[in-house]
Amino acid sequence: MSNLPHPQAETRTHSFTVAPEHAGQRLDRFLGDAMAEQRERDGHGDAVSREKVKRAIRDGAATVQGRACTVPNTRVEPGQTVTLTLAVPAAKVTPEDGDLAVLYRDAAIAVLDKPAGLTVHPCPSCPEGTLVHRLVRHFPELAAQEGFRPGIVHRIDKDTSGLLLVALTEAVRLELSRAFAERQVHKEYLALVHGVPKAQGELEAPIGRHPLHKVKMAVVPENRGGKPARSAWRVLLADPDGRFALVAVRIFTGRTHQIRVHMAHLGHPLWQDAVYGPSEAVPPAAGELPDFPSRQMLHAWRLSFRHPETDRDMHFTCPPPPDFAALALRLSRRMQRVVVTGSPGCGKSALVRQLGEAGLPVWSADAAVARLYEPGCGGHHLLRGRYGDRFVPDPAGPVDKRALFAAMQADAALRREVEDMIHPLARHDMDAFFAQAEASGAPVAVAEVPLFLEAGWKAGTQPNILPNILLVGVHCPFAERARRLETHRGWPPDMIAAMEAWQWPEADKMRACHLVVDNSGTPEDLTRRARGLLAELARLRAARDARAADHLASLWQA
Repeated sequence: MSNLPHPQAETRTHSFTVAPEHAGQRLDRFLGDAMAEQRERDGHGDAVSREKVKRAIRDGAATVQGRACTVPNTRVEPGQTVTLTLAVPAAKVTPEDGDLAVLYRDAAIAVLDKPAGLTVHPCPSCPEGTLVHRLVRHFPELAAQEGFRPGIVHRIDKDTSGLLLVALTEAVRLELSRAFAERQVHKEYLALVHGVPKAQGELEAPIGRHPLHKVKMAVVPENRGGKPARSAWRVLLADPDGRFALVAVRIFTGRTHQIRVHMAHLGHPLWQDAVYGPSEAVPPAAGELPDFPSRQMLHAWRLSFRHPETDRDMHFTCPPPPDFAALALRLSRRMQRVVVTGSPGCGKSALVRQLGEAGLPVWSADAAVARLYEPGCGGHHLLRGRYGDRFVPDPAGPVDKRALFAAMQADAALRREVEDMIHPLARHDMDAFFAQAEASGAPVAVAEVPLFLEAGWKAGTQPNILPNILLVGVHCPFAERARRLETHRGWPPDMIAAMEAWQWPEADKMRACHLVVDNSGTPEDLTRRARGLLAELARLRAARDARAADHLASLWQA
């Protein structure tokens, strides 16, 4: 089928002069780039794909120096005049059914909350199904305005949500267009960005078509086609781990993709921005959460202007949609890190084993130390280097744990020295376990650390203290613990006494814990209490998420 305009269709001829820097370019590429730059420069015009340009050239719609040219790969030369004749799109928009979230309206204006995924006005790639098609259905008075963008005085990207101002009469449209051009309209957006920018700042950097990728915009010097662009931001929420930030961005100019380009230029691109962002995916969900659409996390949050007829100051605020809020919550969520501790014989390992059987990732400090003592591992190397063959008689053999324990029991200074060597290695192993569990999307992970408190690994928020740790103590009276150790492990009384002396008194340990599980009863009792602990952990996570959601909502409803 021919792509030439119908004989009765209105046409428009676009004429361009080949600049020296375009010498030797293919005709189709030159015309495609020129059409795009013209549209960006004028703020209107036809958006034409490279494929459509090729078809138009083959159908005889292009000329070079006044002569028809039907070969798309013809090379252009400096000074040549090149034209392309295309049909003018229809001047009227056919009304279409569709929902509109109208936040305010009067005889002159309407303020909408545009959903993500809805194109604002018709274009060659989206000739129907746009916001404008819905507008002319809901506001018949827009039929009095010419063109295929009735009422539109500013735009937001298809995949950006939020506030949009619509003019309901031609006189109001002209007045609002003037106000936008003279920067009398205050526009502020919410964005979720990678990393954490400084608390506030401003960027003036011209924006133009990307020199290599014409579908993208970029920071481009003004002498190479960039237009002045100014943005200011302030951080509303900074992730303590530096993964993300919620920022409010005010734009003083209205360049295409301005916020997305400026934030990427600062090194903090928007989450889920397929064009300007990194390929990093959303972290795995900690539990059951919905999938997120592939759209940049940008929302037109606040809009202020003077009413074009009443001269009254108008202010609107619109919270972001559920997908934005859900991703912000997901990024702010951290895996619940549980440490189980207690005195010898209390049943820590039995409890942790049951938690593991319930599907939670688990880790044991005792098992980690055993690995460290294996030939060639860190503990083995340190003990051999410090004490020679005293505890490692054979460089290729295992650590003599019996001799090491006896020496530690007899010499408190040596015991502390060994602990100072081994505990940091075990701590590193535990940190790696928690990091791996969180990367896998686990909502909770459990580490069994008998000497957590004695090693100084206190849970809290101060420097050098482990954050986000929920400390669970396992309680059992000493008499029962001693019976279990003697009966089930064969520990003699002096060994039980020595191990007890190396630890905090049990009462002090339990007071330092956030939760305490009583294991003074039967194995069946412990099974019930393990189920109760799982339920309590889930309750705490739900309460934490609810607090985080309330906090986020308070930030964008302010």
